[in-house]
Parts: sequence; C-alpha cells; structure tokens
Amino acid sequence: MSGAATATGPLAGLRILDLTAVVMGPYATQTLGDLGADVIKVEPPGGDNLRAVGPMRHPGMGAMALHLNRNKRSIVLDLKQPEGRAACLRLAAGCDALIYNTRPQAMARLGLAYEDVAAVNPRIVYLGAFGYGEEGPYAGQPAYDDLIQGASGVASLFAQQSGGAPRYAPVTLADRAVGLQAAIALLAAVLHARQTGQGQAVEIPMFEALTQFVMGDHLGGASFDPPLGGTGYARLLAEHRRPYATADGHLSVLIYNDKHWRAFFELIGRPELRDSPKFGSHTARAAHIAECYAFVAEVMATRSSEAWVAALQAADIPVARLHSTDSLLHDPHLQAVGFFRPVDHPTEGALRTPAPVGRYGRTPPSLHRHAPRIGEHSAELLREAGYGEAEVADLITRGIAREAAASPCSAHSPEITP
Repeated sequence: MSGAATATGPLAGLRILDLTAVVMGPYATQTLGDLGADVIKVEPPGGDNLRAVGPMRHPGMGAMALHLNRNKRSIVLDLKQPEGRAACLRLAAGCDALIYNTRPQAMARLGLAYEDVAAVNPRIVYLGAFGYGEEGPYAGQPAYDDLIQGASGVASLFAQQSGGAPRYAPVTLADRAVGLQAAIALLAAVLHARQTGQGQAVEIPMFEALTQFVMGDHLGGASFDPPLGGTGYARLLAEHRRPYATADGHLSVLIYNDKHWRAFFELIGRPELRDSPKFGSHTARAAHIAECYAFVAEVMATRSSEAWVAALQAADIPVARLHSTDSLLHDPHLQAVGFFRPVDHPTEGALRTPAPVGRYGRTPPSLHRHAPRIGEHSAELLREAGYGEAEVADLITRGIAREAAASPCSAHSPEITP
C-alpha cells in the first residue's frame, strides 16, 4: 500500500475505512492513524463539512481539518449512487474495520448497513459512533457535541459549581472523549476478529459514553441502594475549585493529601491547623471542602505568583502556572519534548501540529502523511480496490469519484517532513 512503508506505529498493517465527519469520528481515526493504521477517509463530493472551518490558506483546508485528517488518505465517493456504494464495498472488502458517525438509519438507506458490509467481508469490525443507543427511546435523534454536553450533565455542572447559568465546556469535549472510546472499542473488536476470524457490529453512543464519563465522578451517594446521599462529587463542585488569584495573577494549585496540607500549614505559618477538626484529615476536609478551597483562595491572594511557585515547589506541593492557548505555544516543557511539530505541507506550506501522544520503545507513532486534499487519493485507492485505469477514469468523469484539483505543488512528496 502506498505510504504504508513509512508508517512506524504499532498499528502498521491495520486498515480502516473511515466514513466519519466533523470531529468525533475523525479524532478517533486520527489517533489510530498516528499509531500507524492505514486510514482511508471516504468523503462526499463536497468534502467533510469541517474542511470549511477556518482559518485556512486554501479552500477546504481549514486548520482543524489539517490536524484531524493527518495520516489519512482521502477518496471522494458519491455513496448515493450505486457505483459509489459498490466502490465503497470493494474497499471494505480489504479493510479490518469500518467506522461511521452518521445515524444507523442513514447507513441503511445507503445500502451500507452491517449486513451489507459483512456480506463482502465477514471479518470486518463495523463500528458506529452516534448520538444514542439503538435500544432506547432517543434512538435516531440527531446529536452534536453541544447537545451531548447538555444531555449528559456537563453543562449543568458549571451552573451547580458557580451558581450561574449552564455552560458548555469550550472544547469539543463530547466529540473527543467519545472519539477515544470509539478508537479503543475498534481496537478491541479487531483483536477479537483476528483471534477468532469473526467480525461484529459495535455501537458507541455519545450520550451513554459521556454520561459514564460524568457519573463516574458524580454518582456519589446514589451509588448505593438505598442512597447514602445525593449525586455530585463535592470537591469538584466547590465554588473555589478554580485557578487561585495571587497578588499579581493566577496559579493552579492542588493541596490534596495529608502530607500536602501539613506542608502548606507550615509554609503559611499556621501549623496549629494540622489538628483542626475541618482541616486535620482527608475525611474532615472532604466534609468541609468548600471551606478548604475558600481558605486557600484567601491565602493565595497574599503573595505574587512567582513567590508562590518557588515556595510551593520547595514544599513539594503541586502547583502549575496558568496557561492560555496562546502561551502554550511557548511553554518550555512542550518545546523540550517537541509537542508542536513543524511540518511542510505540499499545498498549505509551513504548519505546526500537535505531536502524536506517547513514546513507544520499538514502534513509535509518526506524522507520515500530510492531511490530504479532497479526493487526493481517489484514483490510487480505486486501483487498490481492483479497478482498471479505464474504470477509474469513467468513475471520475461521471462524478461518482473525484480527484483533488491540480496544484502547482502536486509534485511534492506525499510524506510529512518533520
């Protein structure tokens, strides 16, 4: 397979047919592609909608799309046409897994339900990541990150903590958290298929997955039957659980265990508080957590950020400087580990992208393919699926498939140069 020789991750040799769009599914397959999987991104004639989200240098190549679609190959197929569906099934016949994040009913209308795909590849893992489980009353309802943050309780947690209005987290929390769940599930099912020769359909619903994420912390007293109290983890919901204001800025500080608290009381000259009925033990602090955070907030305001960093680090109390998305670009630790990787894209020029996560002693992940233009690999992938040159040309001429527009940089290498 073209480009496969340069994939160095532990998933080299795994082939995934990616029918996902926007963030959740593409983040799952970006993670798998970073680890070496050959990810074939199937796009409609207009491309993935996220391609239109700027900033961008050229149409269809927005910043988020450049990150989410690295280490993938793009083929454009009109799946509403019989020939497009047939081409998709021919690709599926040679893949370990197919992943989609539209509603299952839409896949069935396209003639790409599990039974259709399994008919050409019984070993395939067919994974759907969508809004709600098919056995519940919400099945088939549309779902987006904002909706799932609201439905799972995330938005109300902000209100519960601050007393203000419900809010969404300013990251695509549902899409990315559930995307990771989908990637894990896909790998688990592929492992089973390789051990048994049997494929299967897998369902990863956003609502249930993010609710598990939330209620793992906040089921609280309702974990017991009968309940031992209400839901909610008091430490996470304390009003003052936020970056502390110092005399000249803010810091993130977590005084957590008994050792930390004893050291903090010594540091501020209040050793007598070690035996306080509110502060003297982990259990006592948990019962008075709002007062604990309020006390620390009052004390933190008395010194500068740099003075606190020096003092807290010397006392081995966890502290971190507060970053913004701008200042992260200049963090010395991220610079030292090469987190933001400079890459030379053949059409988009000089870029930076977050590095793949983790270090592997024998099979390191890599940035081995630039994010493709829409349909950049259509002809290549159709040939791999067994189509002859005349058939490829016919599919493109008729608009069933689409090739990327000619580029003055098209002679450049398809691989990323770190």
